[in-house]
Order: sequence, then C-alpha cells, then structure tokens
Amino acid sequence: MRVLIVSDTHGSHRNLDEVLERVGKIDALIHMGDVENGEHYIEAVADCETYMVAGNNDFFSFLPKEREFRLGKYNIFITHGHNYYVSMGTARLKEEARLRKADIVMYGHTHKPDLEFDEDIIVINPGSLYGVWLSLARAPGLGPGGRRFESCHPDFAGVVQW
Repeated sequence: MRVLIVSDTHGSHRNLDEVLERVGKIDALIHMGDVENGEHYIEAVADCETYMVAGNNDFFSFLPKEREFRLGKYNIFITHGHNYYVSMGTARLKEEARLRKADIVMYGHTHKPDLEFDEDIIVINPGSLYGVWLSLARAPGLGPGGRRFESCHPDFAGVVQW
C-alpha cells in the first residue's frame, strides 16, 4: 500500500498536483489540515481513499479536528497539532496518541518535517506543501516495518509504502 502524507497546503493546489504527478499511483492520501477550502479538490485529484482533518486556518470547514482509522495493521491518529502545542514539542501529542492506542500519530502545523521513533509509537510530520517557515532540511528515515520514508523536495510530502 502506497500512502501519500501531506499537510499545510493552504489552498495552493500547484504543489500538491506536482507531488501527485511525481509519486504516481497511491492507495491513500493523508492530509493533516490547513487545506483552506481545498478538501473537495484534494479528494478529486487524489483518486483514492483520503483522510483529512481541519487545521487552525480551516475556519469554515466541516472536516473533523482529529481522526482515527486503521490502515493495514496500524492504528493511526491524525490531527493538525496546534491543539497539542506541537510548536513546543510532541510530548502532549504522543501522550494523547498513546491514550488512543495509536501505532502512528501524524500532525502538521509547524511546516517542519519531523519523524520520531519511540518504542511504542511513530510520529510523523511531513512538513508543508505550501512553504517552510524555519527549515529547509529533508526528513528521511524508515517508516513502519522498516520501509523507506521520504520527503519530496522542494515541497515536503511523505510517501510511505507498507
């Protein structure tokens, strides 16, 4: 299963279109918010199962603020992250994910890619497809089951295959 992980598109579809063209066929798209009225467009161009949440800039969105679902053998919890103060670290987010018995928690908001492996949980922030505020560093690593996690350059998006 190929899963595209993105966040913070802020209504800018050009970068998402470029990433979708670059990565090819995907089985699911996960978006951690700040779509800014782009949810219908994203669902249409993804042409696969989509999982999205509202971000702090999605003022009139009907998207949920958080979402839990299962992909393969993984319990996944997604949120934009601002309600967990992720700009100050991921401790609160990880605590909530553990309470929800998530294997993987994904968030956005900071516009900085992040990948953390704890004993019991994987934390993923793909960064922003709109722009990066503080860092242009890539965040490569290994995803679930030791599989490759990549950030697309220059506009961050994570592709995980499991």
